Amino acid sequence: MSSSSRCAGPDASRRRLLRLLPLVALAGWFTSGALASTAPPEVARELPGARLQGQGRLRFLGLHLYDAFLWSVHTVAATDAERAAVALELRYARALRGPLIAERSLVEMRRVGEVDDAAAERWLDAMKRLFPDVAAGDRITGVHRPGEGARFHVNGRFVGEVADATFARLFFGIWLSARTSQPQLRAALLGAAT
Repeated sequence: MSSSSRCAGPDASRRRLLRLLPLVALAGWFTSGALASTAPPEVARELPGARLQGQGRLRFLGLHLYDAFLWSVHTVAATDAERAAVALELRYARALRGPLIAERSLVEMRRVGEVDDAAAERWLDAMKRLFPDVAAGDRITGVHRPGEGARFHVNGRFVGEVADATFARLFFGIWLSARTSQPQLRAALLGAAT
């Protein structure tokens, strides 16, 4: 009996399938978002009871920059997204320089709403202090505290806050405002609430 005829039988096919089943299940686990179903510790501390509302991926010129996860205690409707208490977790897929993250954030904030030059300077300085250079696998989590400001964590460690409600509204508006430059990412983050 040749080796090909030995592998062709139903028992050999079943054994092959059983060997592959754990890999198939694991692949489904990664793509289904199961890894993100439990809030990271910093989100659980800041927003007890928060659940994943939605997640999406940001690509620029085909390059995967980061995966974004929106955590909330209550489902956030698209019309309330800029005013809701949420945590936005960004999981970086590549190295990016902190000052460039801060500068791009300010550009996107200005797209969402008016920012005068004095506020822009203050906010850019604050973001440059808060946002470090990141490598693949690093996480920056921002927590929107409506009417108060925003708190930031890097890889789970609290790094500071910006106690300015307008800053927080415009910053989270980068992802959640109807004026975002990334409407598909917004829709993915807001999930069924869009």
